[in-house]
Amino acid sequence: MSLRLEMLQAARRAPRLLGESTPLVARFFRSRQTPSGLFPDRQGRGDLYYTVFGLEGLTALASPPNTAVLRNTLLEWRDHPPADLVHLCCLARAWAWVEGGVPAETAAVLSARLARYRAADGGFSPEPGAARGTAYGCYLALGAYQDLGRPLPEAERLADALAALRPADGGWANSAASRAAGSATNPTAAALAVLRQLGRPRPPEAADWLLAQAHPQGGFRAAPQAPLPDLLSTATALHALAGMNVPLPSSLKERCLDFVDSLWTNAGGFHGHWADDALDCEYTWYGLLALGHLDR
Repeated sequence: MSLRLEMLQAARRAPRLLGESTPLVARFFRSRQTPSGLFPDRQGRGDLYYTVFGLEGLTALASPPNTAVLRNTLLEWRDHPPADLVHLCCLARAWAWVEGGVPAETAAVLSARLARYRAADGGFSPEPGAARGTAYGCYLALGAYQDLGRPLPEAERLADALAALRPADGGWANSAASRAAGSATNPTAAALAVLRQLGRPRPPEAADWLLAQAHPQGGFRAAPQAPLPDLLSTATALHALAGMNVPLPSSLKERCLDFVDSLWTNAGGFHGHWADDALDCEYTWYGLLALGHLDR
Protein backbone atom coordinates (compact mmCIF):
# COMPACT_ATOMS: atom_id res chain seq x y z
CA MET A 1 0.00 0.00 0.00
CA SER A 2 1.37 3.42 -0.96
CA LEU A 3 2.15 6.26 1.43
CA ARG A 4 -0.93 8.09 0.17
CA LEU A 5 -3.30 5.17 0.66
CA GLU A 6 -1.92 4.36 4.11
CA MET A 7 -2.92 7.81 5.35
CA LEU A 8 -6.26 7.72 3.57
CA GLN A 9 -7.09 4.37 5.14
CA ALA A 10 -6.54 5.87 8.60
CA ALA A 11 -8.35 9.16 7.92
CA ARG A 12 -11.43 7.30 6.69
CA ARG A 13 -12.04 6.22 10.29
CA ALA A 14 -12.33 9.83 11.49
CA PRO A 15 -16.11 10.10 10.91
CA ARG A 16 -16.65 7.49 13.61
CA LEU A 17 -15.41 10.05 16.13
CA LEU A 18 -16.70 13.14 14.33
CA GLY A 19 -20.23 11.73 14.28
CA GLU A 20 -22.81 14.38 13.40
CA SER A 21 -20.03 16.93 12.81
CA THR A 22 -18.79 15.05 9.74
CA PRO A 23 -20.92 17.05 7.25
CA LEU A 24 -19.56 20.30 8.69
CA VAL A 25 -16.00 19.20 7.99
CA ALA A 26 -16.90 18.07 4.47
CA ARG A 27 -18.66 21.41 3.89
CA PHE A 28 -15.54 23.25 5.06
CA PHE A 29 -13.33 21.43 2.57
CA ARG A 30 -15.83 21.85 -0.25
CA SER A 31 -16.23 25.56 0.43
CA ARG A 32 -12.50 26.04 -0.09
CA GLN A 33 -12.27 24.65 -3.62
CA THR A 34 -11.81 27.47 -6.12
CA PRO A 35 -13.23 27.67 -9.67
CA SER A 36 -9.87 26.40 -10.97
CA GLY A 37 -10.28 23.22 -8.94
CA LEU A 38 -7.37 24.15 -6.69
CA PHE A 39 -7.68 24.70 -2.95
CA PRO A 40 -6.31 27.94 -1.44
CA ASP A 41 -3.38 28.70 0.82
CA ARG A 42 -3.79 30.91 3.87
CA GLN A 43 -3.78 34.02 1.69
CA GLY A 44 -6.63 32.68 -0.43
CA ARG A 45 -4.53 31.82 -3.49
CA GLY A 46 -4.99 28.48 -5.23
CA ASP A 47 -2.01 26.30 -4.36
CA LEU A 48 -1.02 22.74 -5.22
CA TYR A 49 0.20 22.07 -1.69
CA TYR A 50 -3.14 22.90 -0.08
CA THR A 51 -4.98 21.23 -2.94
CA VAL A 52 -3.56 17.86 -1.91
CA PHE A 53 -5.05 18.21 1.57
CA GLY A 54 -8.41 19.33 0.22
CA LEU A 55 -8.61 16.37 -2.14
CA GLU A 56 -7.53 13.91 0.53
CA GLY A 57 -9.90 15.35 3.11
CA LEU A 58 -12.96 15.13 0.90
CA THR A 59 -12.04 11.62 -0.22
CA ALA A 60 -11.61 10.47 3.38
CA LEU A 61 -15.08 11.83 4.19
CA ALA A 62 -16.65 10.01 1.21
CA SER A 63 -17.54 13.38 -0.30
CA PRO A 64 -15.86 13.22 -3.74
CA PRO A 65 -14.20 16.49 -4.83
CA ASN A 66 -14.79 18.10 -8.21
CA THR A 67 -11.81 16.95 -10.25
CA ALA A 68 -13.12 17.61 -13.75
CA VAL A 69 -12.05 21.26 -13.81
CA LEU A 70 -8.95 20.43 -11.76
CA ARG A 71 -7.69 18.11 -14.50
CA ASN A 72 -7.56 21.02 -16.95
CA THR A 73 -5.67 23.12 -14.42
CA LEU A 74 -3.14 20.36 -13.81
CA LEU A 75 -2.53 20.01 -17.54
CA GLU A 76 -1.24 23.59 -17.56
CA TRP A 77 1.86 22.33 -15.72
CA ARG A 78 2.50 19.55 -18.26
CA ASP A 79 5.44 21.22 -20.00
CA HIS A 80 6.52 23.50 -17.17
CA PRO A 81 6.30 21.63 -13.84
CA PRO A 82 6.79 23.53 -10.56
CA ALA A 83 10.38 24.52 -9.90
CA ASP A 84 10.51 23.31 -6.26
CA LEU A 85 10.42 19.77 -4.91
CA VAL A 86 7.42 20.24 -2.62
CA HIS A 87 5.07 21.56 -5.29
CA LEU A 88 6.42 19.10 -7.86
CA CYS A 89 5.49 16.22 -5.56
CA CYS A 90 2.13 17.85 -4.81
CA LEU A 91 1.44 17.99 -8.54
CA ALA A 92 2.06 14.24 -8.75
CA ARG A 93 -0.18 13.68 -5.72
CA ALA A 94 -2.98 15.82 -7.17
CA TRP A 95 -2.85 13.80 -10.40
CA ALA A 96 -3.29 10.63 -8.33
CA TRP A 97 -6.75 11.82 -7.28
CA VAL A 98 -7.93 12.83 -10.76
CA GLU A 99 -10.08 10.31 -12.60
CA GLY A 100 -8.00 8.42 -15.12
CA GLY A 101 -4.75 9.26 -13.34
CA VAL A 102 -1.69 11.02 -14.67
CA PRO A 103 -1.19 10.88 -18.46
CA ALA A 104 1.86 8.83 -19.47
CA GLU A 105 3.65 11.79 -21.07
CA THR A 106 3.07 13.91 -17.98
CA ALA A 107 4.33 11.13 -15.70
CA ALA A 108 7.53 10.93 -17.77
CA VAL A 109 8.10 14.68 -17.51
CA LEU A 110 7.51 14.73 -13.76
CA SER A 111 9.72 11.69 -13.15
CA ALA A 112 12.56 13.34 -15.05
CA ARG A 113 12.14 16.51 -13.03
CA LEU A 114 12.10 14.56 -9.75
CA ALA A 115 15.45 12.99 -10.65
CA ARG A 116 17.04 16.44 -10.48
CA TYR A 117 16.52 16.45 -6.74
CA ARG A 118 18.40 13.20 -6.15
CA ALA A 119 21.28 13.85 -3.77
CA ALA A 120 24.70 12.27 -4.09
CA ASP A 121 24.02 10.03 -1.07
CA GLY A 122 20.96 8.50 -2.73
CA GLY A 123 18.37 10.55 -0.87
CA PHE A 124 16.40 13.54 -2.12
CA SER A 125 16.88 17.17 -1.23
CA PRO A 126 14.91 20.38 -1.88
CA GLU A 127 18.12 21.65 -3.49
CA PRO A 128 19.07 20.11 -6.86
CA GLY A 129 22.52 18.55 -6.89
CA ALA A 130 22.87 18.42 -3.11
CA ALA A 131 25.40 16.15 -1.45
CA ARG A 132 22.91 14.82 1.11
CA GLY A 133 19.21 14.20 1.12
CA THR A 134 16.71 15.14 3.81
CA ALA A 135 14.14 12.98 5.59
CA TYR A 136 11.30 15.08 4.18
CA GLY A 137 12.81 14.98 0.70
CA CYS A 138 13.03 11.17 0.77
CA TYR A 139 9.44 10.91 1.94
CA LEU A 140 8.14 13.32 -0.70
CA ALA A 141 10.02 11.72 -3.57
CA LEU A 142 9.02 8.16 -2.71
CA GLY A 143 5.38 9.22 -2.48
CA ALA A 144 5.59 11.09 -5.78
CA TYR A 145 6.99 8.12 -7.69
CA GLN A 146 4.23 5.96 -6.19
CA ASP A 147 1.60 8.49 -7.24
CA LEU A 148 3.01 8.56 -10.76
CA GLY A 149 2.90 4.77 -10.95
CA ARG A 150 6.63 4.56 -11.59
CA PRO A 151 9.35 2.73 -9.63
CA LEU A 152 11.83 4.91 -7.81
CA PRO A 153 15.30 4.04 -9.18
CA GLU A 154 17.62 2.54 -6.56
CA ALA A 155 14.99 2.95 -3.88
CA GLU A 156 17.14 1.10 -1.33
CA ARG A 157 19.57 4.00 -1.33
CA LEU A 158 16.99 6.02 0.59
CA ALA A 159 17.62 3.88 3.66
CA ASP A 160 21.35 4.62 3.53
CA ALA A 161 20.67 8.35 3.20
CA LEU A 162 18.31 8.25 6.17
CA ALA A 163 20.84 6.38 8.31
CA ALA A 164 23.13 9.40 8.12
CA LEU A 165 20.39 11.62 9.60
CA ARG A 166 20.07 9.80 12.93
CA PRO A 167 21.22 11.60 16.07
CA ALA A 168 22.04 9.50 19.09
CA ASP A 169 18.72 10.25 20.83
CA GLY A 170 16.66 7.66 18.93
CA GLY A 171 14.82 9.56 16.20
CA TRP A 172 15.75 11.41 13.03
CA ALA A 173 16.75 14.92 12.12
CA ASN A 174 15.57 16.34 8.83
CA SER A 175 19.00 17.23 7.50
CA ALA A 176 22.68 16.72 8.20
CA ALA A 177 22.88 20.38 9.23
CA SER A 178 20.15 19.96 11.88
CA ARG A 179 21.42 16.63 13.20
CA ALA A 180 23.44 18.28 15.97
CA ALA A 181 20.26 19.82 17.37
CA GLY A 182 18.73 16.36 17.83
CA SER A 183 15.71 14.57 16.47
CA ALA A 184 12.36 16.10 15.52
CA THR A 185 8.93 14.51 15.33
CA ASN A 186 8.03 15.02 11.68
CA PRO A 187 11.38 13.91 10.21
CA THR A 188 11.23 10.85 12.47
CA ALA A 189 7.72 10.00 11.25
CA ALA A 190 8.79 10.55 7.64
CA ALA A 191 11.83 8.31 7.98
CA LEU A 192 9.83 5.53 9.62
CA ALA A 193 7.24 5.68 6.84
CA VAL A 194 9.93 5.37 4.17
CA LEU A 195 11.61 2.45 5.92
CA ARG A 196 8.25 0.70 6.23
CA GLN A 197 7.69 1.08 2.50
CA LEU A 198 11.16 -0.32 1.81
CA GLY A 199 10.59 -3.27 4.11
CA ARG A 200 13.53 -2.22 6.26
CA PRO A 201 13.75 -2.63 10.05
CA ARG A 202 12.53 0.28 12.14
CA PRO A 203 14.46 0.74 15.39
CA PRO A 204 12.18 0.31 18.43
CA GLU A 205 13.90 3.20 20.19
CA ALA A 206 12.32 5.51 17.59
CA ALA A 207 8.89 4.63 19.01
CA ASP A 208 10.14 5.41 22.52
CA TRP A 209 11.46 8.75 21.29
CA LEU A 210 8.12 9.61 19.67
CA LEU A 211 6.15 8.71 22.78
CA ALA A 212 8.42 10.99 24.79
CA GLN A 213 7.23 13.93 22.67
CA ALA A 214 3.69 13.64 24.03
CA HIS A 215 2.65 16.85 25.76
CA PRO A 216 1.20 16.58 29.29
CA GLN A 217 -2.00 18.30 28.07
CA GLY A 218 -2.35 16.11 24.99
CA GLY A 219 -0.97 16.04 21.49
CA PHE A 220 2.66 15.78 20.42
CA ARG A 221 5.38 18.39 20.15
CA ALA A 222 7.41 19.00 17.01
CA ALA A 223 10.64 18.63 19.03
CA PRO A 224 11.60 18.21 22.70
CA GLN A 225 12.17 21.93 23.08
CA ALA A 226 8.82 22.95 21.54
CA PRO A 227 6.62 24.62 24.20
CA LEU A 228 3.27 23.50 22.75
CA PRO A 229 1.91 20.52 20.85
CA ASP A 230 0.61 20.96 17.30
CA LEU A 231 -1.78 19.06 15.09
CA LEU A 232 0.73 18.22 12.35
CA SER A 233 3.17 16.62 14.79
CA THR A 234 0.32 14.86 16.59
CA ALA A 235 -1.02 13.32 13.38
CA THR A 236 2.37 12.23 12.07
CA ALA A 237 3.47 10.80 15.43
CA LEU A 238 0.23 8.81 15.73
CA HIS A 239 0.60 7.60 12.13
CA ALA A 240 4.18 6.49 12.73
CA LEU A 241 3.35 4.71 15.99
CA ALA A 242 0.44 2.91 14.35
CA GLY A 243 2.75 1.83 11.53
CA MET A 244 5.00 0.23 14.14
CA ASN A 245 2.01 -1.39 15.89
CA VAL A 246 2.76 0.54 19.07
CA PRO A 247 -0.42 1.02 21.14
CA LEU A 248 -1.07 4.31 22.90
CA PRO A 249 -1.58 4.23 26.65
CA SER A 250 -5.28 4.88 27.30
CA SER A 251 -4.56 8.03 29.29
CA LEU A 252 -2.47 9.46 26.43
CA LYS A 253 -5.19 8.59 23.92
CA GLU A 254 -7.77 10.49 25.97
CA ARG A 255 -5.49 13.52 26.26
CA CYS A 256 -4.87 13.45 22.52
CA LEU A 257 -8.60 13.28 21.82
CA ASP A 258 -9.12 16.30 24.05
CA PHE A 259 -6.30 18.12 22.30
CA VAL A 260 -7.67 17.49 18.81
CA ASP A 261 -11.17 18.45 19.95
CA SER A 262 -9.84 21.73 21.34
CA LEU A 263 -8.65 22.70 17.84
CA TRP A 264 -11.92 22.03 16.03
CA THR A 265 -14.50 24.75 15.32
CA ASN A 266 -18.12 24.54 14.25
CA ALA A 267 -17.02 26.12 10.96
CA GLY A 268 -15.82 22.60 10.17
CA GLY A 269 -12.08 23.21 10.14
CA PHE A 270 -9.23 22.61 12.57
CA HIS A 271 -6.65 25.04 13.88
CA GLY A 272 -3.02 23.95 13.79
CA HIS A 273 -2.29 24.65 17.46
CA TRP A 274 -3.62 26.64 20.39
CA ALA A 275 -2.06 29.92 19.20
CA ASP A 276 -3.30 29.56 15.61
CA ASP A 277 -6.25 31.76 14.62
CA ALA A 278 -6.62 30.55 11.02
CA LEU A 279 -8.32 27.54 9.46
CA ASP A 280 -7.02 25.76 6.39
CA CYS A 281 -7.24 22.47 4.51
CA GLU A 282 -3.82 21.27 5.65
CA TYR A 283 -4.52 21.22 9.37
CA THR A 284 -8.07 20.03 8.85
CA TRP A 285 -6.69 17.01 6.99
CA TYR A 286 -4.27 16.37 9.85
CA GLY A 287 -7.22 16.57 12.21
CA LEU A 288 -8.85 13.74 10.26
CA LEU A 289 -5.64 11.70 10.23
CA ALA A 290 -5.18 12.10 13.99
CA LEU A 291 -8.80 11.17 14.72
CA GLY A 292 -8.56 8.16 12.46
CA HIS A 293 -5.67 6.79 14.50
CA LEU A 294 -7.30 7.70 17.81
CA ASP A 295 -10.30 5.57 16.82
CA ARG A 296 -8.16 2.40 16.87
